[in-house]
Amino acid sequence: MFGLFKKKEPSEKSPERFPPVPDWRPSVVQPLDRIAERIRYYTDGAKDFAMFENGTCVVLDDGLSDELAEQYAKDVIRRIFHAHPDMNPLNMDDGNILVRYNYSAVNVVLSDIAQEHWGEIDRRHQEALATHEVLITQLGQNRFDDFGKKALFGRCFMFMDAQDPKIVRIERKAV
Repeated sequence: MFGLFKKKEPSEKSPERFPPVPDWRPSVVQPLDRIAERIRYYTDGAKDFAMFENGTCVVLDDGLSDELAEQYAKDVIRRIFHAHPDMNPLNMDDGNILVRYNYSAVNVVLSDIAQEHWGEIDRRHQEALATHEVLITQLGQNRFDDFGKKALFGRCFMFMDAQDPKIVRIERKAV
């Protein structure tokens, strides 16, 4: 059968991982206080949210205790991670990018942080794609403009948080 049922050799680039994850783990340390302040601004201070170690935030249902809020946020990030982590990035009125996912999870790409690390973002954005992932944009398959590159950078932090979910704070809505 000329090798029809022969086992495929593993790729040298990326080991097979499930769920698939990007190769790039940005070394940028997110300014969590600023991200929390931006999430409060974007929600008009009307929502509680949990924040993970790398800045991913999950907007919470009202009235959850700290324990239930942590459980809920970890469940949300687990569901996103074990499904396809579709993102829906949005330019915000303050110049930042809000990377939204299903189930009320978000990452904020702060414009000044993106500018400061632009060389790395521009050079490594293709490594922000999960193994075998194909995203279709107006430019074609896995081709990204600056906005898309920044969104992929932000999404890397969600993958980092999903692989090792540590909640560092629960922010409560303004009274």
